This record gives sequence, C-alpha cells and structure tokens, in this order.
Amino acid sequence: MIVVVLGMAAVLCGKLVPVLGVPLFAVVGGMLLSRFRRPGTKTLELAKGPVLKASVVLLGAQLSLGEVVSVGAGSLPVMAGTLAVCLGLAWLAGRRLGVPGDLRTLIGVGTGICGASAIAAVTPAIRARSDDVAYAISTIFLFNVAAVVVFPPLGHLLGLSQQAFGLFAGTAVNDTSAVVAAATGYGPAAADHAVVVKLVRTLMIVPVVLVLARRRGGSRGSLVPWFLIAFVGMAALPVPGSLQPVIHWVATLCVAVALAAVGLSTDVAALRRAGPRPLLLGLVLWIAVAATSLGLQQLA
Repeated sequence: MIVVVLGMAAVLCGKLVPVLGVPLFAVVGGMLLSRFRRPGTKTLELAKGPVLKASVVLLGAQLSLGEVVSVGAGSLPVMAGTLAVCLGLAWLAGRRLGVPGDLRTLIGVGTGICGASAIAAVTPAIRARSDDVAYAISTIFLFNVAAVVVFPPLGHLLGLSQQAFGLFAGTAVNDTSAVVAAATGYGPAAADHAVVVKLVRTLMIVPVVLVLARRRGGSRGSLVPWFLIAFVGMAALPVPGSLQPVIHWVATLCVAVALAAVGLSTDVAALRRAGPRPLLLGLVLWIAVAATSLGLQQLA
C-alpha cells in the first residue's frame, strides 16, 4: 500500500533530519503525492482510524510509572500550569482570530502537551478533518524548529541550571525530537531531565481526550475511548528494555502511516483558504507556554 511506503520513507527521512521529525515528512509527503495518486477511501480510513489509535497505545509503552511518580511530583505544577494557560488561550485567542474550533483545539493540545502525538490522540476523539490535522502539525513543526534555535541561548541568558532548562525544554517544546535537540545543546544533564519530563507530560493526553470526548457526547462507552485505556495499561506494564527500541519503531511507523494518510486526504486549497491566522495562533501559544514555564519555575 502506498501509505505504508510513504510511512517508511517518512521514518527514514525523520532519522536523517530529526529536527524536522517523522510527522512532518509523512504529512507533507502525502500532500505532495495526493496530486498524482490517492488510495481508496477504505485504505485511508483504516490508516487514519485503527492504525492511528494503535500508535497512541504503543506510545504508552515508552512511559515508566516509576519515572512518572519521581519526576511528576516536581514538574507537575509547571506542566499543569502551562497546559491550562495554553488551552485557555487557544480557546480565547483562537475565537478572536476566527480560527475554527477543531483547528484551534488541535493547535492548542499540540502546543500544550506533546506535538504530533497529542494531535494524533485527539483527532479521533473530535473527528477532526484531515485539513485541520495537516495545518496543526505544520504549525507545531515550525515552532519546534524555532525552539531548537532560540531556547538554548535564552537559557544561558537567564542563567538556568541544567535541571531548570530540562524542565523548561520538557514543558515548552513539543515533539520529542525537538526536545532532545534543544536540551542536548544545553548539556547532557538537561537532555536527560527534559526527555523524562516530556514523557511524563504525555500523560496529560488522558484527561484532555476524556474531556473532549465528553463534550462531543455519544454513548456512555464512548466517553472513555478504548485506545486511551490501552495507552494507560501499556504505561503500567513492565516492558523489558530490550523491547523498547522495537516498540518505539513500530509506534513511529504507525504514526507515519496514519499521518501519510492524513496528507493524502488533505484539501490543499482549504489550507490556503485558512490563511495565516492559525499560524498566528500557534505563535501566541508558543510564546505563552514558554513564558509560563519560566515564570512558574521562578515562583516555585
């Protein structure tokens, strides 16, 4: 299937250029190819549905509840504070800018939680359109790159310790590859702490998806999506270290395949019609999250 080939190509490109990341290559590759060839609807729906949800489940295997407890106690106020500011501002500023509801939700959770992973988890809960998903991921990517360039010099200017910068990067940068790139430039201790904070931050997906699913209504059973329960279950399971790289690769491939399908389904003309307002919203949220992370650390 073309979506699998695109997904594997995106994984390879993401490894060669980790700052850009697998999700961007998958979405853009799908959008470019959609002009020449588009798979059948059933194939695209399979990739954007079960495969996307499977990627969220496998993401849970990368979490350790022991690390969640040890790191979460110190970083939870900063994580919760940045998320609250981001989601509140996404709703308020997004409405002022005239950004459609689903798109501002995707940009908000992508900025406030963990980039493409959060967008992937929220997409089935709100039944987001492919156009909105593609725009949100592209917006997140832009500010990931900006964070890699801007944050390390900012940290040195502010005199942040290795742990403080790790907490800053882990809460204010979105995708894992960008977190690693930004924190590694600051120091090895900062990188180690940032990655753990980032993984703990991923758990914020759970309450956010539950709230969004409840807002969408539906049957009682649909209020707790099965893939969310499986995500938490995977986080609770003791996964052997030898299996972690394999699970990570499979999860990454599933994300790439799903987002390639998103790209293939995207109406490029609709992206042009959306204009720069969603991008401006992403900028506002990026600055707000970074400022909140630094400010809450100063108050602690």
